[in-house]
Amino acid sequence: MADLAYGRHAVAEVPRRASRLAVPKPLLGWLLPALLALIWEAACRTGLVAPNLLPAPSAIFFTLYRLAATGDLWLHLGATIYRLGLGFALGTLFGTLLGALTGASVLARQVLDPMIQGLRSVPSIAWVPLFILWLGIFESSKIVLIAVGVFFPVYLNLMIGIAQVDRKLVEVGRVHRLSRAALVWRILLPASLPSYITGLRGGLGLGWMFVVAAELMAASEGVGFLLIDGQQTGRPALVIGAILLFAMLGKTSDLLLARIGKSLLGWQDVVGEG
Repeated sequence: MADLAYGRHAVAEVPRRASRLAVPKPLLGWLLPALLALIWEAACRTGLVAPNLLPAPSAIFFTLYRLAATGDLWLHLGATIYRLGLGFALGTLFGTLLGALTGASVLARQVLDPMIQGLRSVPSIAWVPLFILWLGIFESSKIVLIAVGVFFPVYLNLMIGIAQVDRKLVEVGRVHRLSRAALVWRILLPASLPSYITGLRGGLGLGWMFVVAAELMAASEGVGFLLIDGQQTGRPALVIGAILLFAMLGKTSDLLLARIGKSLLGWQDVVGEG
């Protein structure tokens, strides 16, 4: 009877598994954007949407294609990725150092965290005049502005992750006479790694948002410059194309970071996997 029941269960599972495999997992996320693009294209071609306000996806594609053919697109992409990369590295460095310090030390948290939380509420655009005064209008001010955006999610998630580590793990480290630095490195940081990865992904997302504000500061190249140039010259295809480039760059970088995080957290057995 048990074998018969198992056989029925296996037969019932076959179509269910087949339906799951009908569409490859990596392609599932593209179904909705592709459907929206088709509807959008059809609306533009039938005259339901004014092309001077909302160009068709094909027009946006050819605008970006012409930029790529001349080489200008790669110049703008390279400038934006360069700024984001340096800003992300700088913000992550300081976010990690201060997050680890305030998470591991109650005194440091009481002294530093109120001020940092207050600064976290300052809008990104409010930093622009100050950084221009301090650092000028060149690359330094842009990179520092991006680093500010990255810093706060990394700092906050790491601090909370360390502060909420199970006290029993810390007691085990003390029993083994670990130094303060070894306790942070071998127990607190690994235990807070899931929160830290979340902070890195949040910081990366904010970094892409701050790139736009950074490239408003007298930039002559970058995807943000394309966005502003399209707005000033009345080219909506360029504006939407720049927005789509930001979306694709952000999603690609987040996917890479998520893959790295997944490999580092391979020991976890969580509900969301599968």
